[in-house]
Amino acid sequence: MQTINLAAICTPADYNTRPLDTIYSNFIDALPVVKYCSENNKRLIHFSTCEVYGKTIGSFLPKDSPLREDPTYYVLKEDASPCIFGSIEKQRWSYACAKQLIERLIYAEGAENDLEFTIVRPFNWIGPRMDFIPGIDGPSEGVPRVLACFSNNLLRHEPLKLVDGGQSQRTFVYIKDAIEAVLLMIDNPVRANGHIFNVGNPNNEVTVRQLAEMMTEVYAKVSGEPSLEVPTVDVSSKEFYGEGYDDSDKRIPDMTIINRQLGWNPKTSLWDLLESTLTYQHRTYAEAIKQAIAKPVAS
Repeated sequence: MQTINLAAICTPADYNTRPLDTIYSNFIDALPVVKYCSENNKRLIHFSTCEVYGKTIGSFLPKDSPLREDPTYYVLKEDASPCIFGSIEKQRWSYACAKQLIERLIYAEGAENDLEFTIVRPFNWIGPRMDFIPGIDGPSEGVPRVLACFSNNLLRHEPLKLVDGGQSQRTFVYIKDAIEAVLLMIDNPVRANGHIFNVGNPNNEVTVRQLAEMMTEVYAKVSGEPSLEVPTVDVSSKEFYGEGYDDSDKRIPDMTIINRQLGWNPKTSLWDLLESTLTYQHRTYAEAIKQAIAKPVAS
């Protein structure tokens, strides 16, 4: 029998403004699951996050340093890269810290009590049906992750909001590719046990600003609607997420371990996954948003 734990509070707006709930959800509430699996000889597949890496070593180098081009300083390896978080007052790291601590507990249970486990570190899995569209199938005041945020802006013909200029760099992997990786972990316990796996696509790296530009272009193609003259607007992280936000610079996964153990590599390009995803978003939500916008406001 295998237990798969995906439960978490895991959106920036939540872990920046609800740090207590975030810590309880990702550490305290996960303890009974780990204990049960350890005491009953059940294999555990636990979903963690690429957030556990925090900031890269490269982010602390001078901006003109040639070492910033050396992958040693920014490619993230499960068994070698340090976990570097911001100060305690930056509550954005409550999520990463709780996730790291439960990883350490799981690893310790494996070392001391022979718990069979696999830890998954997702690197921005995106695709259709991810998160929610505020006010349509989720709270109007809610702030989903970046794909749904940008989709919501595109559907409403609003500029895409770039937090602190959208300079952070991220990699994105198609959900179908990621699910293939998880199925390999389930079907190959001997090769997966005791490992932490990055699951991402290092070939799909862009800045958040570049992601916004790509999504704007793809949405115009799939919807047949013209892009806004001013497609993006810069906002501060304090304005968007509130006090206590901090960010990491780059997140590029090293894929050596998962390729060696499971033979997995992602397949889908960022352009292709965005076209599939935004086609779904337009077909699913465009009409509902038009009706919501057209609805008269009660006086």
